[in-house]
Amino acid sequence: MEKVRLSKLMSARGICSRREADVYIEQGSVYVDGQPVRELGTKIYPWQEIVLDRAAQIRQNQQVTILLNKPVGYVSGQPEPGYKSAISLVNNDSHFHQDRSSLRFVPQHLKNIAPAGRLDIDSQGLLVFTQDGRIAKQLIGEYSQIEKEYLVRVSGNLTREGLALLNHGLQLDGQALKPAKVSRLNQDQLRFILQEGKKRQIRRMCELVGLNVTGLKRVRIGQIRLADLPEGKWRYLGKNESF
Repeated sequence: MEKVRLSKLMSARGICSRREADVYIEQGSVYVDGQPVRELGTKIYPWQEIVLDRAAQIRQNQQVTILLNKPVGYVSGQPEPGYKSAISLVNNDSHFHQDRSSLRFVPQHLKNIAPAGRLDIDSQGLLVFTQDGRIAKQLIGEYSQIEKEYLVRVSGNLTREGLALLNHGLQLDGQALKPAKVSRLNQDQLRFILQEGKKRQIRRMCELVGLNVTGLKRVRIGQIRLADLPEGKWRYLGKNESF
């Protein structure tokens, strides 16, 4: 069996992201079969034991994940001139007063934080920001199977055949979409549950069956629900919570 790059194995095992792995390796925080490894690009066998030292584990546990109820009009990532970034809403004043976390907001919590998934400017609802590469990979990694649930308001006539296609059978960008769970809530509202997140996917899916999306709200990612988090407010992911 061939050796594999250490950082790739660390990512595959969910220890951290590849970028974080390189940092830990350079810091001398990674041990393989009990021996420290400090050289970037080191390759090991897939069966070898990989452990982070205690200090690195503590730093990992101090990384924060933030849940924001993003309003319409804010972009998830780095904005172009004239647009507002959703991360600008994360400050002490907008911290949800019913947050059950023991954490108190400090500017350090925004260092190296990034959105784990998109929510376009015309959409609202649950948006995740995290410093933790493990969570980012869980939510947006190539093999992620985390469900995302949306409430979607539409205009137009949805036929039985159109609803069947929304569940399975559509293509975007020349690729077949994964099966979805799409159900009608009432005449003008649908529930979508997806395991992928192509750009403006729901809006484009609806266009293919003759519908126009007039409102889109993400209400759940995995086991985490938007619940009573008010629009424009945010809270920390609790230590006892997971996606």
